[in-house]
Amino acid sequence: MKTTIKQVAKEAGVSTATVSRALTGSGFVSEDVKVLVMAAVDKLHYQPNAVARSLKQDKTKTIGVIIPDISNPFFMTVSKGIEDSVHGEGYNLLFASSDEDPQKEEELLHLLQEKRVDALILASAGGNDERILKMAQFGTPVILLDRLPGGLDGMLDIVAEDNFQVAYELTQSVLNKGHRRIGAINGFLDVSTGAGRYQGFLQAIADAGLPVEEQLVFDGEFSVDGGCKAVEYFMQNPYQPTAIISFNNKMSFGALQGLIQYGIKLPDDMMLASYGVVDAALLLHNPGIVYASQQPYEMGQRTGDLLLKRLQETDLQLYPPQNIIYRPVIQWMDESSNNEQGGRL
Repeated sequence: MKTTIKQVAKEAGVSTATVSRALTGSGFVSEDVKVLVMAAVDKLHYQPNAVARSLKQDKTKTIGVIIPDISNPFFMTVSKGIEDSVHGEGYNLLFASSDEDPQKEEELLHLLQEKRVDALILASAGGNDERILKMAQFGTPVILLDRLPGGLDGMLDIVAEDNFQVAYELTQSVLNKGHRRIGAINGFLDVSTGAGRYQGFLQAIADAGLPVEEQLVFDGEFSVDGGCKAVEYFMQNPYQPTAIISFNNKMSFGALQGLIQYGIKLPDDMMLASYGVVDAALLLHNPGIVYASQQPYEMGQRTGDLLLKRLQETDLQLYPPQNIIYRPVIQWMDESSNNEQGGRL
């Protein structure tokens, strides 16, 4: 039997009007009462109907944007695309960075609910699937950006990349140059970007009939420092790689720094492949880096456009979620490169 708002009110010890205000943000409700209401909602597995969702009448003209790393050029450029898309419609953006911390992300989700944002764009650090879904169910449109939390597949709109296929093709480009000892710098494997890229790498290695050399895999944690440490690890390894693949732009930047410090010449001494452009490499003479060329600004614009549409078509039953998937192409970076895109996580 379907749970009713009256049952939620009884469980929480409040009126149905208070439950409605707590769920829709249409009036003042104390923090303590909100905690009671949400606990009752969770316990009874209450799902709001279309009428309940429609109660959220007052608009703040504010969109919340949570990204995992505000210093990453990819997300900077994505954010610019989002802003350019929604600004003309009178919306303001409230940006926040989770710093790859699921707990901080949860706190930010709560904060944005308190701010009563009209919608949310989220590149998730993971671990908050249930809360994210409830925000959408209770009337706040949510667009997933770049990362797909495992428990939300097919439930919400998403703008992302085909991480598996692009990493597969990037690895193939290295294999096609004759390299067989390939060092891999991966990111967080508990988020879809890190997991998808690493799985694409593994599949390409397997399809080439090669074993995975565990001593040539380093966890770079999607950071510049991680990329630099990876090079140090590889160079001190008796089984040194002849090529390195880094699965995001910040790790690639760190790897490039490390290679320069070791006096390694690209591509003569070693090949470097990057998921995302390495902006600093453009300062080098003929860096010879192969990379997956992304479209962060276009992704941001498309995300903003999709969100504006979702604000008009809030019912996910009538208007099913959209999956917009980009597939970056593999390119060579050389002295003639004129790439102005941001990097990427």
